[in-house]
Formats: sequence, structure tokens, C-alpha cells
Amino acid sequence: MFDTMTVTKVAAGLFGAWLILLLGKWAGEELYAAEAHGEPSYVIEVADAGGDAGGEEVDFAAILASADVESGAKIFKKCSACHKAVEGENAVGPYLYGVVGRPADSADGFGYSGALEKVVDVWTPEHLNGFLASPKGYAPGTSMGFAGLKKVEDRADVIAYLDSLDG
Repeated sequence: MFDTMTVTKVAAGLFGAWLILLLGKWAGEELYAAEAHGEPSYVIEVADAGGDAGGEEVDFAAILASADVESGAKIFKKCSACHKAVEGENAVGPYLYGVVGRPADSADGFGYSGALEKVVDVWTPEHLNGFLASPKGYAPGTSMGFAGLKKVEDRADVIAYLDSLDG
């Protein structure tokens, strides 16, 4: 029915395909390894859309005073992929209920990287503004892989929203 040459060719094809599959799997795991010593394996950088251009000084207190809580709730949806706004409910990131005025690295049950305690004692609106602008730039070594919110108004709105959660 089958001669030896046909069986050999079919077996070689199957084993070759299996070898290619294993090599592809190994290469994919090396490129996108999930365990990279507590650091994100890769970060998706987003191009600047023109917010906060020019290095001009902005009065953050004035911007925060006119912040829109409802807009902050909408912007917070980006954050909700990793953070919960419910006290004690950690996710990929620590819970953010009551974060404004809370000591850094203080969400019970969350394993922090240790980078924040070098920069922040208490999460004031100013510290949150700096951190949300560029987490890796503000606290080098942080495990937060988010690129940041470029517009100061968006950061102020999110901070106002977070401050409104605990009354």
C-alpha cells in the first residue's frame, strides 16, 4: 500500500513541522517573556499628541481647582485595566480608593517594587501629577508599565476623581 519512501517523506514532514512549531514557541517566549524580574517585558510607548508642549510653567493648583470629576471618571477607565477604585481590592496594580493623601506603598496586600518610597512619602496631588505624567521618569524602577497621561488637564481630572471617591 505505502512504500518505504512515502512513509519516510510523510514522517520527515511531520517531524519538521513539529520542530518548526517548537522553535517558534521558544522564540516567542524569549521575545515576550512574562517574567522579567518584576519589570514589564515590554512597554507600548504612545507618541506625544501635543499636550504640555514647550516647557512653560503651569500652575497645577489652578488647573486642579478647575478639574472636572466626571471627565476624570472617564479618563480613569484607562487606569481601570490595572487598578480598582474599591478599598482593599488590588488587581495588577494597587487599589486607588483614598489614594490622595495616603502614604505611598501602603495598599494592604499589594507587593510594591520599592521604587516609590525613594520618591514619594505621601500621595499629594503634586506627586500624583508628576507620577501620572511619566511613571518611569518620576519613579525609576517602578513596575508600572503605563506610559503616562501627557495632558496636565487629564491628570488633574483623574486626581480630582480619585480624591472624590472617599468623600
